[in-house]
Amino acid sequence: MSDSKEVLVVTSKLKKYIRSSADMSTSANVASALSDTIRSLCDQAVENAKADKRKTVMDRDFS
Repeated sequence: MSDSKEVLVVTSKLKKYIRSSADMSTSANVASALSDTIRSLCDQAVENAKADKRKTVMDRDFS
């Protein structure tokens, strides 16, 4: 299993998106905080898939 604090987003793309959409800079801690949010969302999606007796996480599991 991977490290629970591993960054899950491509930081350069995240910074580029924020710069192009809002003309703002991105703090160094944003990628880590966003990764924590993504982990939480994924954990819930996994539970939703398990509840439906599936071994595949689907887009609908994130609702």
